[in-house]
Amino acid sequence: MERGPLHLLEPIETPSRGAAVLEAMAEMIEKAGLQVGDRLPPEVAIAAALGVGRSTIREALNRWEGMGLIRRRQGDGTYLTARVHAAHGPLPTMVELEGEAILRLLEVRRVIESGTVRRAAINASAAQRAEIDALCTKLLAIVDAGEPYRAADAAFHAAICDSTGNPMFGQILQRMDEAFERSVESPFSVPGFGLASFPPHRELADAIVAGDPDAAEAALHCIIDRVEAEIREIIEGKRVG
Repeated sequence: MERGPLHLLEPIETPSRGAAVLEAMAEMIEKAGLQVGDRLPPEVAIAAALGVGRSTIREALNRWEGMGLIRRRQGDGTYLTARVHAAHGPLPTMVELEGEAILRLLEVRRVIESGTVRRAAINASAAQRAEIDALCTKLLAIVDAGEPYRAADAAFHAAICDSTGNPMFGQILQRMDEAFERSVESPFSVPGFGLASFPPHRELADAIVAGDPDAAEAALHCIIDRVEAEIREIIEGKRVG
C-alpha cells in the first residue's frame, strides 16, 4: 500500500515553528513529487506528523494561499496551484517561494497597470495631471532623502488610478496588494528594495501630464522590469538582503 507524502515529515522541535513548518512542507511536496493540481494531505494529518498544533498548519497554509501557492476547496481539501520546491541554495525556501510569487503578481500587475496608465494619460483632467506631477516630485524627493517612501508611492499610484475615470482599477490593485502579505524578515519588504524602479516614475508622470499613453505604458514597463530584475537577483542568490 502506498504510504503517501506524510511519511516524509518528521516532528519539529525548533522554536521558529512557523518557518520550519513551511520548510518541511515544501520539502515534503518536492520529495513526494506533488505537482500543480495535486491535493495536499489534510491539515490535521500534517499537524500530527510534524508534532505541532493544527492552528500552526492553518497559519502556514493561509500564508501560502495569500501567495497563490494553494487553493482551498470547501469540503474537498487543499490543492497546489503553483510549483512548490525546497531551497537548495543559500536562501531559505520561503524567500525563494515569496520571490516567485511576487513575480507572478507582477505579471498580473503589468497587464492591469498598462491599461491604467494609458487611460490616465488620456482621461486625466488638468487638475489631476498637476496632482500626479506634484506627487511624483514629492515621492522622488523622499526617496532621494532616504526617508520611508511607501506612503508617498501609494499616493502617487492612487492618483493615477483615480485619474482613469474608472475606480475599479484602483480597487483591483489595492486588493492585490492586501492579498499578498510579505514576511517581516523578507528581503522583499526591506526599505531598500525596489529603489532602482523609482527614476522611471518621473518619466511615467511626465507622460501622463503630456497626455502620451504610449510613453506612459513604456515607463510603466520600465518600472516593472527593474523590480523583476531585482527579485531575480535575490532568488538566484546574486544578491541577499
